[in-house]
Amino acid sequence: MSEHFVDVRWKRQTNDFAYDSFNRGHDWTFDSGLTIPGSSAPGYYGDMDRVDPEEAFIAALSSCHMLTFLAIASKKKLVVDAYDDHPVGHLDKNEQGKIAITSVDLNPRVAFAPGVEVDAATLKKLHDSAHDHCFIANSITARVTINPK
Repeated sequence: MSEHFVDVRWKRQTNDFAYDSFNRGHDWTFDSGLTIPGSSAPGYYGDMDRVDPEEAFIAALSSCHMLTFLAIASKKKLVVDAYDDHPVGHLDKNEQGKIAITSVDLNPRVAFAPGVEVDAATLKKLHDSAHDHCFIANSITARVTINPK
């Protein structure tokens, strides 16, 4: 169907290559030319001023869910004015005993345009449909819980 590309670049900046001191900073460059500074999570000697893979994973899932939700709402003529989420990923051991993001909580808050009335049941159906059609959600094994606000 389609392929997606990103360039990930790292270069050693320390004299040694010891586990607790080598630099984790690297760059993700997208086809638009946008470069995002990446690193490991601070708990793994990373730079907290850079995006770590766990955060990027959670952001990708949240973004995909949001974009799918907006597409579905648009097709149903339910005008959305704003969408905010504060997703939380949980790093734990999976069934194989390996450390993984085992679950993600999406906490979307949707503001519909004035005059657009959406009850709780309809909102849940919209989110369920968005989850069912989200490419990223369909690609992962982590449990995803959606908690609309």
